[in-house]
Amino acid sequence: MPKIEIYTSRACPYCIRSKSLLAKKGFKYEELKVDENPSLLEDAIRRSNGRRTVPQIFINEEHVGGYDDLAALDRAGKLDAMLGIKDSK
Repeated sequence: MPKIEIYTSRACPYCIRSKSLLAKKGFKYEELKVDENPSLLEDAIRRSNGRRTVPQIFINEEHVGGYDDLAALDRAGKLDAMLGIKDSK
């Protein structure tokens, strides 16, 4: 099972979409809520090489980016490989 971490905030629609996409694929994730713990935002900025927006998504310590990046990986068929999902064809 891959380790998935998502830095989020409560009112962020892209955070909700990211969590929904991963849940639809059947994966659990660790949600790091920056609005509840502001020190997490500094951690997200450091780990994402300066990105200051949420969500910031990490799969097995690899920075994926935000929701648009996650969705693009999914459309390109690359997200399943990152998550360890075998091709069902």
